[in-house]
Amino acid sequence: MGEAALKLVESDRFALTEVSVETQLAVERFLFRQAEILDEAEWDDWLALFTEDGHYWMPAREDQEDGEGVPNIFWENLDIMRMRIRRNTHPHAHSQSPHNRLCHVVSNVIVEKVEANGDVIVRSRFHCAEYFRYQVRNFTGKYRHYLKKTPDGYKIALQRVDLVNREGPYDYVMQWWV
Repeated sequence: MGEAALKLVESDRFALTEVSVETQLAVERFLFRQAEILDEAEWDDWLALFTEDGHYWMPAREDQEDGEGVPNIFWENLDIMRMRIRRNTHPHAHSQSPHNRLCHVVSNVIVEKVEANGDVIVRSRFHCAEYFRYQVRNFTGKYRHYLKKTPDGYKIALQRVDLVNREGPYDYVMQWWV
């Protein structure tokens, strides 16, 4: 199990820690900026939000404690995310014709833990609407982030996405990240 996944598992997922207004605002702004970057399909900017060993994780089950070596909806490091972006943005990517549009709303941002080095564990709720092929699909759920504090601000070591509707039937596979 990776360090970031271990920190999320060991953390009390209902914890609430007192933080300064500055820390709360910095975490909220980071999450809001991430949503905006995804909505605008600024893929290089999105990848830059992750640490070099960062992961995007969408487990297949709510009780999963690790993404390594087990079935997941997504368990992606930067290399796999780059590959998905190249595949989806290729001029001949029929699965992206016409291109989809996303709209994220992030709320209920709660800092669970602040480590001595400034790293934080934070949970939040989200709603993501995807418009594609004249239909709207809705994804809702909760995020948990393990954010590393760097001189350039926070970076995502691990983003866990638990969909409320993870077992729902879909007309097509999720191409992008929610």
